[in-house]
Amino acid sequence: MRVILAAGGTAGHINPALAIADKIKTVFPESEILFVGAPDGMEATLVKKAGYNFRSFKMAGLQRKISVNNLIRNAKAAYYYITARSNAKKLLKEFRPDVVIGTGGYVSAPVLLSAARLGIKTATHESNSLPGVTTKLLSKNVDRVFVVDEAAKNRLPVQENAIVTGNPLRNNIPIEERNEARKRLGLPDGLTILSFGGSLGANKITEAVVELLKWESEVGGINHIHGYGGNGREMFDGLMEKEGVKRTDRMILKEYIDNMYTCMCAADIIVSRAGAMTLTELKAIGRASVLIPFPQAAENHQYYNALSMAESGAAILIEDKDLEKTKLRELITELSADIPKIREMENSAAALGSANAADVIVSRIIDLLEGK
Repeated sequence: MRVILAAGGTAGHINPALAIADKIKTVFPESEILFVGAPDGMEATLVKKAGYNFRSFKMAGLQRKISVNNLIRNAKAAYYYITARSNAKKLLKEFRPDVVIGTGGYVSAPVLLSAARLGIKTATHESNSLPGVTTKLLSKNVDRVFVVDEAAKNRLPVQENAIVTGNPLRNNIPIEERNEARKRLGLPDGLTILSFGGSLGANKITEAVVELLKWESEVGGINHIHGYGGNGREMFDGLMEKEGVKRTDRMILKEYIDNMYTCMCAADIIVSRAGAMTLTELKAIGRASVLIPFPQAAENHQYYNALSMAESGAAILIEDKDLEKTKLRELITELSADIPKIREMENSAAALGSANAADVIVSRIIDLLEGK
């Protein structure tokens, strides 16, 4: 099988593409796989590190706010798109793929649209509950649209070719028993909170977490793991000092969490943003969560990711604008007194999981190539 995968921009686009590629290689070891992305994007590093061949097209997104600078940037984006369509057509004729698969990012549109025009089988995958502009555009042209959930499917302009698969994970998450994970982290028994998402200077999250830590140190018996990120250290340390919060052996407070799966397995409640892959991991492990969507995410898609989780009973949604300093503390206080509620949320999260997403996608691609 000869496959082109177009992906770029964010881990939520690139990791599903890598998961699909890995599954294709497992089923068809002799497959030839080529990735296409931007030369200076995250994909250039991740794809090459994974050992796949990579071809780059210069791409840029359209700016919606009107200004002189944005008009210039949009002119460049239009030029890059036209050039990418031409380059994609040449690449497709050269590589002769059996199927072209896109998983998001600006590069997906020119590659998939060119493939569809040449009569090559095409598919795209949407990792967010709110399909992006590219996915909506492509849904009218590609043969298959794979989506994370029913909410995403219902938001597509064309649904006849859409299939709910969930988000594929590249590697199976090593699920650890909760108490064993805590022991590995050196934490005692007790309710455990994991929080992260403040690395982009998320002042409200940092303030809310410090207020929560202050309460936890007063009541005792609660573990807390927090990743404040590279840009959050100064503010986090400053607030801890200002509020008089002393670090204890029940706290793991660090810049980066490099053993995230163990920390997630150890947790009872996870407080985070609502990126597609984070939610995929929450579902796979089965954990209750408090989700605070990043408000500057494209088209506010993280809000819709979190909303889908909340409506399923797996999470509690707090919009960033509503995150007052004491709100998180009050919410965790309430949840800590209702362990059955936490376990219900865990079960709801696990029910949303799709451990075999990559298998389903590859199976559907095989069906597509066989004309089914």
